[in-house]
Parts: sequence; structure tokens; C-alpha cells
Amino acid sequence: MSAPALESCHMAERTRPPGDGTAIVVPRAKSTRKVDRPSLYRVLLHNDDYTTQEFVDWVLVNVFRHDAETAHRIMLNVHMHGVGVAGIYPYEIAESKVRKTMSLAREAEFPLLCTLEPE
Repeated sequence: MSAPALESCHMAERTRPPGDGTAIVVPRAKSTRKVDRPSLYRVLLHNDDYTTQEFVDWVLVNVFRHDAETAHRIMLNVHMHGVGVAGIYPYEIAESKVRKTMSLAREAEFPLLCTLEPE
């Protein structure tokens, strides 16, 4: 093969624009769109005369992922004040935790009431 034919077998080299040979990178403009934080909701547990304190502790540990000590403190607050905050979450998560808590309470035949309200 002759020299010109050899060159055609290889990939073409990128040619630089005329000038000093330095490339200029222009950054993209930052987006001016702001992302708002989702609205938060309090998940509330309401006291009643039938749901056991042990069940409320269990729900706070297993549904709301509190450690045993924090769960017990929240449960006592619910017991003493009639209502207590189990957690604060975006709407979809709060709604899911309310549904799960109510389902578990009904399954265990307790009348525990769990609601949510805007933060």
C-alpha cells in the first residue's frame, strides 16, 4: 500500500480551528428554576381507653422507625395529652404511614386513631 492509501485506512484526525490552538469551553447557564420543598404533614396518634401502650410502642418502632426509648416517650405523651406527633413527613409518606397504622390497629382489633395535619 502506498502512503496516501495507508492514511485513508486510519481514523481522520480532528483538525483544530486556526488560532493559538486552545479550545474554549463555554459553560451552560444555570437554570433559574427553583425546586420547592414538599409540604410537610404531622402524623398524629390519638389516645383511647382500649389500645394498649405496648401496641402503640410497637407501632412507633415498626411503622415510624423510632428507637424504643423515643417510641415510649411519644406513647407517654399521647397517653398524657390525648394526642401526640408520631412523625413529620411529605404528604404521600404521611398518608402511607396513617394507612399502615390504621390497618395494623384494626387487624389487632384496637380502635387506635391515626390522622395527619399540615405542618
